[in-house]
Amino acid sequence: MLVAMIALTACAGRRIENGVYHSAKGYRVTLPSPEWIVADESRADLELRHHGGGAAMLANAECDQQAAARSRDLLLRQLLIGLRDRTPITREEVSLNGGRAVHRVLDGRLAGRDESTRIEAYVMKDERCVYDFVYVAPPPSFESWRPDFLRFVESFERERAD
Repeated sequence: MLVAMIALTACAGRRIENGVYHSAKGYRVTLPSPEWIVADESRADLELRHHGGGAAMLANAECDQQAAARSRDLLLRQLLIGLRDRTPITREEVSLNGGRAVHRVLDGRLAGRDESTRIEAYVMKDERCVYDFVYVAPPPSFESWRPDFLRFVESFERERAD
């Protein structure tokens, strides 16, 4: 579902230790609960799908000077390419682990699909990388799994890149 929405970089092997994903790109996040299953075929650094279906979340970093030079708002617009019939719900800038991030919640339709989808996204960057965190679920069940996504995002920490 998320792959149709965003063009992401190819992934390397995923290292998960004691419920913590460690990216070779220099960050880590904690998996929210056993209800979320790692999607092995994802092109994101880490994509999780809720075992009950219908919801997914991801973390991804793009580490190059060209991406890091773009504004967070532009990066967010690029992240949402393919989403049509957008209805904004939340639009703000927030603090995330000592950095600034753009945060959006919106309803829309993914390319090639008729049903409405609610999407929550955070985009932050530092001098080296752009970090994307995305949560997607049908509007009626969005709030059910949103606390898991918020814990996932709040667990983000930078590490030394491998």
